[in-house]
Amino acid sequence: MASWLGPQSGLTGVLLATLGGALTPGGPVVGFSIGAAALKSGAGAPQVIAYSTAWALYAIHRLVMWEAPLMPPRIVYLRALVSLPLPFMAAALAMLAARP
Repeated sequence: MASWLGPQSGLTGVLLATLGGALTPGGPVVGFSIGAAALKSGAGAPQVIAYSTAWALYAIHRLVMWEAPLMPPRIVYLRALVSLPLPFMAAALAMLAARP
């Protein structure tokens, strides 16, 4: 865990965490439990923040099952596009906040 998502994994770890968050189905009990377990297993805080943010914003299952059938495609596309940089921005802010 520490080599892929640890504090020293940098942008690669943030990218993997973001992808994992987007692919994680389930509600808050699932998403936050996985994030807490990753943190206890050696993942870095910025990576877990990126995971949680991506899980909350991207959730591919929710996009396909709820948003695409119920909203106009342009709105779904715009929401997904606007949300793309947010996990990376949250992780970058966490990395900046951790520096002395």
